[in-house]
Amino acid sequence: MQLNPHQIWRDIQAIRSAQPLIHNITNFVVMNTTANALLAIGASPAMVHATEEVEEFVSISQALVVNIGTLDANFVGGMELAMKQAHKLNKPIVFDPVGVGATSYRNKVSTQLIQAIPPSVIRGNASEIMALAGLDAQTKGVDSIYGSEAALNAAYFLSKKYNSTVVISGATDFIIYQDNMVSTANGHPLMSKVTGMGCTATALIGAFVAINPNYFEAAAHAMAVMGISGEIAAEKNPYPGSLQVNFLDTLYKLTGDDILYRLQVTS
Repeated sequence: MQLNPHQIWRDIQAIRSAQPLIHNITNFVVMNTTANALLAIGASPAMVHATEEVEEFVSISQALVVNIGTLDANFVGGMELAMKQAHKLNKPIVFDPVGVGATSYRNKVSTQLIQAIPPSVIRGNASEIMALAGLDAQTKGVDSIYGSEAALNAAYFLSKKYNSTVVISGATDFIIYQDNMVSTANGHPLMSKVTGMGCTATALIGAFVAINPNYFEAAAHAMAVMGISGEIAAEKNPYPGSLQVNFLDTLYKLTGDDILYRLQVTS
């Protein structure tokens, strides 16, 4: 697949017009960050994880994002119920296996969830994708010690096993579905100095799959927008605190010309 900047812009306009409700079961560290990013791109975020209400909330949402960053038994119960309900209602599920490979509990929960309800999209760094595929990958807490290229075989394996689009994020982002792959090279090294940027990418994928039923294309569009917004933000002020603010501002006012002139993609 060759990414088309005009189609990316079409999806952004669709998000801004439809304002899809994105149900997030995510971690405490990034709730505010990811909610603001979804608002900035034009979507409507909700952070709902109680087992008593997740099924109802999935029913009124256009996509479900599940992020295992801060796990406990109650969170896992809510994730299971929400993913089952989304599958029942044929709504897209985006899964972020934060920190998989760091502990046996994370490994067990992630495998349990995706085997029961295969996600539409899985997004992680190289270490997480490799660990999720069952490889003996090392991780530095929730950070990867590998370049994204190292996880390509693992991503192809996961995509075929679960019929999911798999995104490996890094200096180069790889988006894979079955035997198809596209890579985007936008972004800035400063993005790795701001917590929750990977989780933000996952949340943005949720917004794009909510309005584009081609999940492979939607995930690639989201990663392109994430990278382009990050590099524009870093150019404005090359410090991590400023990047957070400038990133949200850039998402909010991103234009078709920004995408047209900055998109770096290979297929």
